[in-house]
Amino acid sequence: MPIVTLRDILPLAQTKGCAVGSFNAADVSMADAILDTCVQENVPVILSLAEVHYRYFDLADFLTYLRAKAAKLPIPVVLHLDHGTSFGVIRQGLELGFSSVMIDGSALPYEENVALTKAAVKEAACFGASVEAELGHVAGGEGNLVEGTAANPADFTDPEQAARFVAETGVDALAVAIGTVHGPYQGKPHLELELLAKIRAVVSVPLVLHGGSGLSPDDFHQAIARGIAKVNFFTENSLAAVQAIQELLAQGRPVGYPDLITAAQARVREVVARQIEIFGTRKMAE
Repeated sequence: MPIVTLRDILPLAQTKGCAVGSFNAADVSMADAILDTCVQENVPVILSLAEVHYRYFDLADFLTYLRAKAAKLPIPVVLHLDHGTSFGVIRQGLELGFSSVMIDGSALPYEENVALTKAAVKEAACFGASVEAELGHVAGGEGNLVEGTAANPADFTDPEQAARFVAETGVDALAVAIGTVHGPYQGKPHLELELLAKIRAVVSVPLVLHGGSGLSPDDFHQAIARGIAKVNFFTENSLAAVQAIQELLAQGRPVGYPDLITAAQARVREVVARQIEIFGTRKMAE
């Protein structure tokens, strides 16, 4: 099946009242576990590579592998650049073969975010790729696995500004800040669902929830019911894979490197399958 964009799958997810998982991969074994599980579940998937993880792989080689594998699969696959922080990173990603990109100007002043996002949209159009942007700011980072992060209400998305941002930039999807964080949470997450509903009422494009790890099934159900169509998910997969390796080593028997990878992949597949069920993604095939 041809590699697709966010425009090809997220509107249908909105119509079906479900969300598509945007699962980040930090290496080939993690990507394989994600893609193979989505094939088994017969659901579309957004396979994401984050700029912050580029240090773990050769981007050109990794994308060549992913494009070849995705093109052979019987499900729609979006190859998505997650959290590109500059125009140069976006252009490089498009040239190397991403079908979708996220330009993250959320830490910039509004007008600078608009200008950067408009440039990314214009460039992506030359490649037929989709563009996601962020307004408001989702704090934290995948590398912060110790102390965690608390959401800052001052950084939450303003509905009226969001409507203006989408109209001015022409983005295909908008990531919103409503109480989630990247990486682990300090305390229990609390989503501002009324704020999300207000954003949905004035924004036409699909909405994206970053910081999916750590949320309860009810959190996801409530967010999806109020317009979330894409959920970013990495930290729980990463931690689950590490736990599986630790459990294997704790058995005290000799193991090899392939045994560790196999254990990690099996646990990632379990987590991804669970999230597919929670997100309701199988509705896409109905």
